[in-house]
Amino acid sequence: MTDKPLRNLSRQRLAARAALGWERVWPALWPPLGVLGVFLLVALLGVPLLLPPWARPVLSLVFLAGIAVAAWRGFRRLSVPGRDEGDRRLESASGLAHRPLAALADRPAGSDPMALALWEAHRRRAAASIRQLHVGLPRPGLARRDPIALRAGLGLALIAALVIAGPEAPERLRRALVPNFGLATAAPALRLEAWVTPPGYTGAAPIFLNAAGGDLTVPQGSRLQVAFSGGIGSTPDLVIGSATTPFRALDARSWSAEAQLDHGARLVIRRDGFEVAGWTLTVQADQPPTTQFTDPPARAARGLGLRLPWRAADDWGVAHLEAQFRLVARPQAPAHTLDINLPSAQPREATGNAGPDLSAHPWAGLEVQVQLMARDGAGQEGRSEAASLTLPERAFAHPVAQALIALRKSLSLDPTRRREAQIELDRLANAPEAFEHDTTTFLALRSARHRLARDRRGDAVAEAQETMWETALALEEGRAERTARALEQAIAELREQLEQAMREQQENREATPPQENREQGQEQNQQPPQDQQPDQQQRAEQTEQQRQETDRRIQELRDAIRRHLEALAERLQQENAESMPTDPQNRLMDRRDLDRRTDRMREANRQDRPQDAERELAELEEMLRALEEGRTPRSEAQERQRQQRQRGERQMGVVQDMVRRQTQMLDSGHRRAEAEAEQREADRRAQQLQNRAPWSRPVPQQDQQQQDRRSASEAEALREAQNEARVQRALRRALGEVMQQFGDLAGEIPAPLGRADQAMREAQEALAQGGDARTPQQTAIRELQEGGRQMAQQMQRQFGQGEPGEGEEGEGEGEGQGPMMGQGQGEGTDQAQGQGQGRDPLGRRTREAPGAQDNGSDTRVPDEAELLRTRRIQEELRKRGAERTRPQEELDYIDRLLRRF
Repeated sequence: MTDKPLRNLSRQRLAARAALGWERVWPALWPPLGVLGVFLLVALLGVPLLLPPWARPVLSLVFLAGIAVAAWRGFRRLSVPGRDEGDRRLESASGLAHRPLAALADRPAGSDPMALALWEAHRRRAAASIRQLHVGLPRPGLARRDPIALRAGLGLALIAALVIAGPEAPERLRRALVPNFGLATAAPALRLEAWVTPPGYTGAAPIFLNAAGGDLTVPQGSRLQVAFSGGIGSTPDLVIGSATTPFRALDARSWSAEAQLDHGARLVIRRDGFEVAGWTLTVQADQPPTTQFTDPPARAARGLGLRLPWRAADDWGVAHLEAQFRLVARPQAPAHTLDINLPSAQPREATGNAGPDLSAHPWAGLEVQVQLMARDGAGQEGRSEAASLTLPERAFAHPVAQALIALRKSLSLDPTRRREAQIELDRLANAPEAFEHDTTTFLALRSARHRLARDRRGDAVAEAQETMWETALALEEGRAERTARALEQAIAELREQLEQAMREQQENREATPPQENREQGQEQNQQPPQDQQPDQQQRAEQTEQQRQETDRRIQELRDAIRRHLEALAERLQQENAESMPTDPQNRLMDRRDLDRRTDRMREANRQDRPQDAERELAELEEMLRALEEGRTPRSEAQERQRQQRQRGERQMGVVQDMVRRQTQMLDSGHRRAEAEAEQREADRRAQQLQNRAPWSRPVPQQDQQQQDRRSASEAEALREAQNEARVQRALRRALGEVMQQFGDLAGEIPAPLGRADQAMREAQEALAQGGDARTPQQTAIRELQEGGRQMAQQMQRQFGQGEPGEGEEGEGEGEGQGPMMGQGQGEGTDQAQGQGQGRDPLGRRTREAPGAQDNGSDTRVPDEAELLRTRRIQEELRKRGAERTRPQEELDYIDRLLRRF
């Protein structure tokens, strides 16, 4: 009995009893586990979250009762397997017959030696037969009890529910198991706002997404922003296609998320496994621009310009268009680029006809290939087909000029022919009789020669060609014609610069979206996206560079005018003043007029008013045109004075219209304030009623509807205030224009207009924040009325009441308005002439003036009857204002009248 099988017999018997126990326990344990699995499935799917708070513990108790009943029915007849049952399991699993394990435990009944020997032999055979005992695998027999495999279906369902719940599975189980026995509180209102901001180059307004979902098409590269607050649940998730972006917590009940939209996908906002909102987004890819010549490029019908008819188009607008010229004889040479002005800022489709004059270019007279290149706001480029043509060139009659132009063209074809060019320049310089022994021409030829000989830079050839061109023009035209051409070019460049500044100013205004205020609980969502701050800084830097470039162009124009006046004076001196007009009042432009005009243009540029600078430039061109035509200021003074009077009247009419518009906005502010007061009073009464009778408190659905209506009314009031803020800003800008124009016309801006501008700024800031702007609006109305009255007095003192008589030939402008000045007359003489007949040096009418009153004053004093009537009206208004039983609107109107008058 000491062999190994007998030593392992006790362990095998224990394993057999354990297998029998499992075969009895597992069938009894499966029903309660099945009920528990169903409960876990329901909890993971979020079904308890859809039930009222009181129903959740009821559902948990039902499942708990089901588990208890199933466990009682399964375990009530369960028994522990005995030793004999374990032995029978071993014998049956090992295939043993005649129960050898029982034989090992039996004892013989007698003591006969023969019987004992026979029994011992039997035990040895039994011990030998149990050497290969096997317990076998447990066989609970669930397949017989579950023929349709419900247990497998339940397991698969649990795995799918875990995948659906994801990281929210623990929270769902906790809410399903832990009942909420606290007082039921109304869930905060769910608020969802989502909008898409297209890229800045599109110029498109932000697109607000409907919370109900739908389909939407947005430009590629747009920025999605979502603001989420309220409701009950965990942190929501933003799902775009297969990518999930978690929301960023702003506070305990507010979240926000941002995403870049580069591909079309299904956009879903999920919370606790449920879809809160969803949209189908289609992303529209930005196509490159297209451009082409509508007709073959050719020489213009007149002059030396080109005719380049073009067409350009882009889905979001063409930002830049240029023509690139390449020399056919030297394809490797850098292209000459010529910018083409577009009719508006980033047009989606535009056509035009460019007429550049390239007769001064070194390639003039040579064959070139021209190609259009368009660029959109995203930086994509589109090119047209190349076209060949010969650039027009100017014809020269002077032999030295002809030789210089031919030498210039040869260097354009082959810049390495410096030696041949030096020999030709030496030949021309050694024959001074050909250019009338002009020292300037000789020095220019020697300068070009030494530049080609000693300067090895690549730009040296171009600089020498420029010197040759200027020398040829000087020989062909003379100094006056050259300075006139340079002046015309300076004017054209400055005008182009001012037009570009106005276009960029308009683009900056359109690219700045209106700041929309949110509610108190979502102030964090009001901040502009971080990627807009670098754009604003970049626009500010571009504006400063634009301002500096414009200031440089103004200085160049000033120098060009000075040189042209000097050239004209030199030509008149050389011709013995034979072409001088006989009118003694006519003379060349005074230097002070030039300084005043350019200083005003520079000041307008520094204050970001390119429109005013362009107006000054137009008046300066008129002065130069009058100088060329020989007109005098005295022949045009009467017409200018009439036009200036009409301008002043229009400006005063604009101020009166501002008063009317400001009054309308003030009335709108009163109505909005009254509506807010009524809403607050209604809320206060409803709150008092609920405090007195708590049982009458509205149900959550009605409370939610009331909150939605209140939020909608507040949002509508906020939108109205923001719209009025934009109108207020437009009125303020218009007032600034009127102040500038009236200052240029009369020389002085009434102080009340400045105070009105300050009041308008305060009203604009208050309206942008949704506040009360009535007080600054009332101040603005009062100051506008006072400013209009002072404007009328200034216009009356300066220009009089009627048309000027025969003797009134003064200019009527302020300082520097006249294009010409009489020779020997100073600024004070101009101002004295501007007063007209019948006025003293201070602008007041004298007694000798036609139609003047006896008291010599322009001011009309009201008579006693008018004063009495005014006093009675004021007393009646005060009397009615003291009657507080009148409607509130009427009392407010009376109060505004009393404060105004």
